Amino acid sequence: MAITFSKITNVITNTSFHQVNDVLVDYLLTDSRKLLIPSSTIFFALEGNNRQGISFVTTLYHKGVRCFVVPQNINSHFFDDLPQANFVIVNNVLHALQQLVTHHRNQFNIPVIGITGSNGKTIVKEWLYQLLHYQYKIVRSPKSYNSQIGVPLSVWKMNAADELAIFESGISQPNEMALLQPIINPSIGIVTSMGSAHNEGFTSMQQKINEKLLLFTQAKFLVYNIDDVLLHDEVNKFKEEKNKDLKTITWGVNENATIKLINTEKKNDVTSIELTYYNNNVNFIIPFTDNASVANAISCFCVLVILKVDAASVAPLMEQLRPIEMRLQLKKGLHNCSIINDSYSADIESFAISLDFLAQQNQQAKHTVILSDLLQTGVEASLLYQQIASILQNKHLYRFIGIGTQISENASFFKQIDHIHFYATTNDFISNYQELQLQNEVILLKGARKFQFERISSLLEEKVHETQLEINLNSIRHNLNVYRKLQAPGVKTMVMVKAFSYGTGGFEIANVLQHAGVDYLAVAYADEAIELRNASIQLPIMIMNTEVAGFSKIVQYHLEPEIYSINILQKFIAFLNEKQIKHYPIFIKLDTGMHRLGFDESDIPTLCNILKKTNSVKVVSAFSHLVASDAAQHDDFTAHQATLFLKMAALLEQALGYTFIKHIANSSAIYRHPTLQYDMVRLGIGLYGVDATPFIQQQLAPVATLKTTISQIKWVKPGESVGYNRNAMVQQNTKVATVRIGYADGYPRLLGNGNGKMLVNDMLAPVIGNICMDMTMLDITGIDANEGDEIIVFGEQPTVNNMATWATTIPYEILTNISQRVKRVYFED
Repeated sequence: MAITFSKITNVITNTSFHQVNDVLVDYLLTDSRKLLIPSSTIFFALEGNNRQGISFVTTLYHKGVRCFVVPQNINSHFFDDLPQANFVIVNNVLHALQQLVTHHRNQFNIPVIGITGSNGKTIVKEWLYQLLHYQYKIVRSPKSYNSQIGVPLSVWKMNAADELAIFESGISQPNEMALLQPIINPSIGIVTSMGSAHNEGFTSMQQKINEKLLLFTQAKFLVYNIDDVLLHDEVNKFKEEKNKDLKTITWGVNENATIKLINTEKKNDVTSIELTYYNNNVNFIIPFTDNASVANAISCFCVLVILKVDAASVAPLMEQLRPIEMRLQLKKGLHNCSIINDSYSADIESFAISLDFLAQQNQQAKHTVILSDLLQTGVEASLLYQQIASILQNKHLYRFIGIGTQISENASFFKQIDHIHFYATTNDFISNYQELQLQNEVILLKGARKFQFERISSLLEEKVHETQLEINLNSIRHNLNVYRKLQAPGVKTMVMVKAFSYGTGGFEIANVLQHAGVDYLAVAYADEAIELRNASIQLPIMIMNTEVAGFSKIVQYHLEPEIYSINILQKFIAFLNEKQIKHYPIFIKLDTGMHRLGFDESDIPTLCNILKKTNSVKVVSAFSHLVASDAAQHDDFTAHQATLFLKMAALLEQALGYTFIKHIANSSAIYRHPTLQYDMVRLGIGLYGVDATPFIQQQLAPVATLKTTISQIKWVKPGESVGYNRNAMVQQNTKVATVRIGYADGYPRLLGNGNGKMLVNDMLAPVIGNICMDMTMLDITGIDANEGDEIIVFGEQPTVNNMATWATTIPYEILTNISQRVKRVYFED
């Protein structure tokens, strides 16, 4: 929901302002590196310990930002130097941000779930989304945005289309929750596990609990574990003193629990949970066996009870719960090791969760833990590490490695473990790790962020092919939202994930899209869809190239075929009749000018007659394909296609006696032809960061970055040649770098002999000579580079568009041609 600058000046109190014009603001920005759409952004110049936001105002102004919230100490020269800028001048920029978002929050009257606690907040939030997004349009905190800045940025995402909100909130010292409560103002509250994280900011656990409970001052319901005696006592006091109308939904083994835990049974990779509530028994299975996941799942179940979710749907939903991205990663390591990288948080409780996961790994018999100093626990060091050693005593570890001065000083507590090693710093470990001869072990990495355990992870991971394609899942979500904002209310979204999601990945991308709540996926062939189904993708999937040989698999995996001809329709109906299947969903492809696949206008009478005579199929959608939606010179033809499509679809609906989803708009048409969005749009290459319209292209984030490394550098003398066929004869001393990528990796041979360029230490270096199967040579004369340096083939610079232009092709071909031997790496910022 956008707001005018003038309205902002009224909402934020105790201000002065300098207004040039009234700008419509849609985006809040606190980090100058994350600028999206300058024209509708307001920048909050926060005052930090190391950087002052005010120092980025001029840069952002020149990038197009026109609205700023700044502290009172702003120099008046800004008004003269930035003549088109609007300023709100405040005593406290952070409080101004929170005040604005509190006003925004008050515009909505939907259920809001607020989550606090020490551990499990993000998992419960994301699991609730997984469980409820089928029934609600949900807005929620991105990742673990639960701080004084993260909470308002999360709540600002609320808009009129949302039906449910889920926000998490964390605090590290007193008086913080009082500021966050009106921003979230939850109607349903959840307290997850209460642990020792940030204990140093409070005088006692009791004080920390009381501070966290302030989030629920106006809540109607509160979910928590009644077996936590201290928490239960403090909730009772809170109800009496702060919120007498609060209804508690408690769970646990305690006889007084609203939802009583009867039994848990862990077997193989799942846990069976038996509960009783309101004289009803319920059983469900979750695909996890650690205790934290059991607790988090029960907390989620309590919310389902509050929201009156159909009891019959609970068990299948719970069984489909999946891990949360970027929390805990399991990777293949060197010397037959498995690497568990869990540096998301570092406290005793999350360490216990990691140990549970470690215990589940049976691929290697030897288990090893690498642990750093645990910071900000509020526990005296000797007591802390004695407690940790006690936890490890029954974990049957083969090896324990401690990194940090505190843990090293308390090494004596770990003597019960057969193999122990201690290092003062991460650098010390890296310098000496080869002496340990790590092999055939499952290695858990648990380190506070300051110890940079990602360096250890990189050291221990198996190196396959140093050429790799990095896929930014945040960019996938961002680009999806760019197009969603262009869509009219109620318009559905189908996303194309054919051809290995345009080269970026299969189920990895589909998982993100499922997580984001898109309506449909589309692939070219049934085999692609089956891989997604086997990876637990539950979204409806359209098959574009329907083949007779694939009918059985289509039905078996609940796929929805594109029917494009009378022949394929009759054969599919015959197959369904043989299997005695009724009302199977199909898509009807109408040819309006592409002349690739689809029914012509002359086919419509026959098509209608066949469909009217059968109940084997049900038309859920009819669609067509625009030929040139991105080209202004062909807009008349695009309009002709749309007119013909609507005519054919109307005849079909009239004959069938019911309506169906109609769609014709592809990525370019979503913006260029908004009137053609109809019931659904098909998002393809735009999701992956490419759009032919400059206005949209500027808003998209690059998704894929193709990287390689330099294997060798040498000087070539004048008169000598580089590469096959001696096509490159050098005229002067030339510095040549051979990099680990060739046409077998998908780097087009057309880019040889100077046509292509790669980024070498922030400088573009031309390709010299012909492209080889596995290697390419670059002219890096004048560039400071070393063997092993990273090379950017495409990414932010040069872009995939640049590379396609150089190769006289299109970005589609560049992305889809990247070889499967190129390792894909997925990450989120």
